[in-house]
Amino acid sequence: MRRSSSKRHRWGVILAGGDGTRLKDLTHVVSEDNRPKQFSPLLGGRTLLAQTRSRIACSIDRARTLFVLTSKHERFYTAELESVPGIQKIVQPSNRGTLPAILWSVMRIAQIDRHASIAFFPSDHYYSHEQAFMDGVEIAFECAEVNHSPVILLGAKPEHPEVEYGWIEPDAPAVGPFGAEPIGIKRFWEKPSNDIARELLDRGCLWNTFVMIGRVTAFTEMIQQAVPGIYRHFEAILRPLGLNTEAEIMQTVYNALPIADFSRQVLSVSTGKLAVAPLGDVGWNDLGDPRRLVTTLFQSGIENPWVTSGCCSYCGRTLAAS
Repeated sequence: MRRSSSKRHRWGVILAGGDGTRLKDLTHVVSEDNRPKQFSPLLGGRTLLAQTRSRIACSIDRARTLFVLTSKHERFYTAELESVPGIQKIVQPSNRGTLPAILWSVMRIAQIDRHASIAFFPSDHYYSHEQAFMDGVEIAFECAEVNHSPVILLGAKPEHPEVEYGWIEPDAPAVGPFGAEPIGIKRFWEKPSNDIARELLDRGCLWNTFVMIGRVTAFTEMIQQAVPGIYRHFEAILRPLGLNTEAEIMQTVYNALPIADFSRQVLSVSTGKLAVAPLGDVGWNDLGDPRRLVTTLFQSGIENPWVTSGCCSYCGRTLAAS
């Protein structure tokens, strides 16, 4: 695999439009309001969004980093993203799921750079080995730039038979060294039973981090084939638009749009257009669940002034078990 000669076509998209309802009790303790978790300083005094921005900045230019947001959260992200130009913010009128958020991002970037490679990052993840994770992102970018397809998913090495995560079953066991070429995907398993999760662990399957990297054309073709009806709703923004015009079109599109999930409606039916790159042990954790967040805090030793015995039921149980 040859090294990419330039990073000028690399784009990053941080998905920060979720409502974070499962962590509402915890974020209220920390921030004393109802902000979603990505805008709350849950780890080490910085917001999860700020940590995501810092993490990916070593590989993706800040000027080519987009943020998918939701208008009702404006008061929570305005100060943090004050220096970010409007063209880099995709402000949805409502949260209609991951599919429209990703599709709108792809089409925004396609207008600007038809040679782009895009990496999508959820804004509520934690990595105890951040450099190892970003090394994996770098390798995936290089693969995508050399081989125009498929879209590459990053798979984390599982530590236990987790039933709340999505799993990726590769075409072959993911036993190669870190940095090996991506391998094909046989199927996805969403939140399997405990017995199935144990079997997936034994078979060398991977946790799905939902970090995806690929050429803009690969994303466009995959989405168009998987959900042609939804894709047609978005075709109007393929024309160059001003932000005001785009906002008007987005409102019309979202008014008629059902909630749509990218994993279920695109990834699960597009295995032939996908590959998985094993990350190895990067200490990945999806912080969308209170139990996982608090466990991560105590296992990592991160100091947080809001964590005290009895500050919430989750912290109390975790401390009692420590």
